[in-house]
Amino acid sequence: MKSELGRVLAGVCTVAVLATTAACGSGGGGDAKGDSGKSGGGKPAAGLKALTEAELTQAVITKDDVKGYRVGKTPDAEIPDVSVPADPSSCQAIADMMLLGTEPDAKARVSRSLSSLTATDATVIRVALLAQPEADAKKVVADLRAQSEKCASFEHTDYKYAKVEPREAPALGDEAVSYAMTAKIEGEEIPAVYTVVRSGSTLAVFYGANLLSAKKAQVPQEMIEAQVAKLEK
Repeated sequence: MKSELGRVLAGVCTVAVLATTAACGSGGGGDAKGDSGKSGGGKPAAGLKALTEAELTQAVITKDDVKGYRVGKTPDAEIPDVSVPADPSSCQAIADMMLLGTEPDAKARVSRSLSSLTATDATVIRVALLAQPEADAKKVVADLRAQSEKCASFEHTDYKYAKVEPREAPALGDEAVSYAMTAKIEGEEIPAVYTVVRSGSTLAVFYGANLLSAKKAQVPQEMIEAQVAKLEK
C-alpha cells in the first residue's frame, strides 16, 4: 500500500518535469540562541523550550525574504504526523525527515514550498521549521548525522532510496548536518539534498530535489542564510 509519501514524491517528479519548460510554484508550513546553563542544584538545566506554531510562523521565510521565488504553504497532506517504518530501521531518521518527521516528535511544524520565478532547472525546494525541546533537537541532528554516514540505501512506502551520503554542512546556527540521496520514483531517479540547521531548540530544514541533475538539487546558500538569520532574530 502506498502512503501519502508515495503520492507526494510522485508529485515532485511531475512538478520537476513541468519545471523544465515553465517555472512552477507549489503551495506551505525562530528560535533565539541561549546557554542552557546549570540549575541551582548543580544539575544541567532542561535547555530551551520548544517554540509555538505561532512563533514558527512568524520566523519562517516569506517571499519578501527570498526575492525571485514563489513561497506557499505546504499542504498538510504532504507532512503527515504518522511515521512509516523504513527498511532497514537503522535509516528511520533519514526516512522520517523526508516528510518532516522526527523522533521525538516536533511540538510544532511549519513548512513552505518554493519555486523560482525565472529558473527552469526542475528544482523543487522546501523550507521548514520544527519546534523541539533543545535536548530533542540535538538528538535529531545527531541521529541524522550518524545515519547519513552509515545508511547507504533503504526502502520506504514501496519506494527505494540509494546513494545516501553526507555532505559538508554550512557553518550556521549551533550545529548543522547535510546529506544527499537519490529517490527511485516511477522509474525515474530524483537526486535530493537535505540540510538541517539547529538554532537553539528549533530545527531549520532545507530540501532540494531535481529530476534532471544532482548538481542542481541544491537549496541556494543565500536562502539558508536568510532563514537562519530570521530565525535567530
